[in-house]
Amino acid sequence: MKLSYPLRLQVYLAKSGCGSRRSCETLITSGRVTVNTKRVTELGTKVDEEDVVMVDDQLVEPSEKTYYYALHKPKGFVCTNWDPNEKNYARDLIDIPDKNLLFHIGRLDKDSSGLILFTNDGDVAQKIMHPSEEIEKEYLVSCTTGVRREDLDEARKGVLIDMPQPYTIKRFEIISKKWVRIILTEGKNREIRKILSHFGYEVKQLVRMRIGCIELGDLKPGQYRTVTSSEIKALLNGENDILRKSSGRGW
Repeated sequence: MKLSYPLRLQVYLAKSGCGSRRSCETLITSGRVTVNTKRVTELGTKVDEEDVVMVDDQLVEPSEKTYYYALHKPKGFVCTNWDPNEKNYARDLIDIPDKNLLFHIGRLDKDSSGLILFTNDGDVAQKIMHPSEEIEKEYLVSCTTGVRREDLDEARKGVLIDMPQPYTIKRFEIISKKWVRIILTEGKNREIRKILSHFGYEVKQLVRMRIGCIELGDLKPGQYRTVTSSEIKALLNGENDILRKSSGRGW
């Protein structure tokens, strides 16, 4: 799809792989963006095709092609696109010429693995991440000790830990003595780990299996695949491909 200029600066940045629309707005207001060598902090700024836009003194240019990828992030890889203290970046596993345009939708911490989506579409990323969309994220979690149903029932009601808003799980299924399936619709930073730590559990493994209707499937750690436009449409329509039934209370 051909871009129509002039573009709002945050749209230009999002199309250039600088992040979601909201994170691009933060780049602007924090003074990290220049247009034709002049620092710009106004969100209403518009740019033309011939303008030179830089973020942190690095040239950025938009792509007219939209990318969507699903990656099985291995443990030990980080979702950020740059950190001087890290060497293993999840985005580098997606071996395409335009991978520098990609940014992650949401995140998985370094010690977690599983499904994460990458795109250069800021609008789609913003919709998927926004809590009001209530898009489900499904995780398989193993702890060093068994997780009690009563604790997970309490987490469904919400627990206050380190912020005014409660941490809440949508539902759960106890699979075995040490494995539990947990569904979230928000995904605050390290939410599952904080909830389980609150109840005295130590997480041994955490794997994200699903985001809405998009599943990890047969992807091996480090593998990726293209996500189709029909999958993205279904995801934004709130479709959740849940085929499991559980008679257990809480699911």
